[in-house]
Amino acid sequence: MFSRILIANRGEIALRVIRACRDLGIEAVAVYSKADRDAAYLHLAHDAICIGGEAAANSYLNPAAILSAAEIADVEAVHPGYGFLAENPRFAQMCGDCGITFIGPSPEAMELLGNKIQAKKLAQKAKVPLVPGSNGVVESEEEAVEVASRIGYPVMIKASAGGGGRGIRPVHNEANLRSSFRNARLEAEAAFKDGSLYLEKLVERPRHVEVQLLGDKKGSLIHLWERDCSLQRRNQKLVEESPSPHISARTRQKLCSAAVRLAKAAGYYNAGTCEFLVDQDENFYFMEVNARIQVEHPVTELVTGTDLVQWQLRIAAGEELKLKQDNIEQRGSAIECRINAESPAENFRPCPGPIHELILVVKPIKTTIPIHQRIFAHADFVRGNVDTGFIERELMTARTP
Repeated sequence: MFSRILIANRGEIALRVIRACRDLGIEAVAVYSKADRDAAYLHLAHDAICIGGEAAANSYLNPAAILSAAEIADVEAVHPGYGFLAENPRFAQMCGDCGITFIGPSPEAMELLGNKIQAKKLAQKAKVPLVPGSNGVVESEEEAVEVASRIGYPVMIKASAGGGGRGIRPVHNEANLRSSFRNARLEAEAAFKDGSLYLEKLVERPRHVEVQLLGDKKGSLIHLWERDCSLQRRNQKLVEESPSPHISARTRQKLCSAAVRLAKAAGYYNAGTCEFLVDQDENFYFMEVNARIQVEHPVTELVTGTDLVQWQLRIAAGEELKLKQDNIEQRGSAIECRINAESPAENFRPCPGPIHELILVVKPIKTTIPIHQRIFAHADFVRGNVDTGFIERELMTARTP
């Protein structure tokens, strides 16, 4: 096991990794930008090192600054958390080149799965169901029109290197296809420095279900069942729960098995998530793999009794996965809400500022708690009858009180 690691992230996930390190007897070194120099979690780390100015580009997104801090701190490994450099294969390779273990999957697996077109080709070889769509990158508006005509409207334009809902455009007819294609390309270039796009058939009113994976460097790989994250706004998750309330046991087993099959085909190890769309008839289709720990990982931890972050550390240190698939059970259920500093009553207007009170509500800033209260009170949520368009369709038509 490691004796000392560096956490290349901030906020909640940094605190979560610090806790796992304490449980395992590992010294945790935190990094921070000048904007976070007074963050409370820094006092819980063994050491803390400033890595740059307030902008993320000068700190948390600066590989050289992070690796310099790692060398100064004399650590054995780096935990990237989620976001920032967590899914950057070049950063993972740089860690290895410096003799520092990257706590995550291999650069090769990240490279393979990070490009959605390559990932879909791998899924096809692994016999994992795919949404009908283009065979690779769509190079022009004219080709997009041809593909859309072949697979039929509505279609979804997606960025090959996409994430976080960016570079995605639903299109219902040819009249909107060209402008949507141009706009998606510009957004993808700005967000990912990669403007390549592909097309898929739009699955209408789907559920968004993802499978938590965990594998070691010896080839053992298991799933820890699924999470349902269908409740979204603008492709951003608001509520996650496990188990999914509206899929059968047979579909659950088939979906989880498909996720394991794909991850094994990629030579994947450490923690990761395989995401699927599930239609009204419980047909499921591969979307993408998130090669990292996710924000919603505590939902899985609660229903399986498994500490995923501890296992990330153990696997990175070379330990074999002692967990056996037959012993991983879902017990009870868990729900996670993402509380953002936004006002649902004002079309989710951002409301940043200091928090002076935190008990059952947050003051004086406005948050998304009211929309969560409306979601949980809605009869369709109680019945498990929701999909990825539920919030815009059912809750955004009336003003939130």
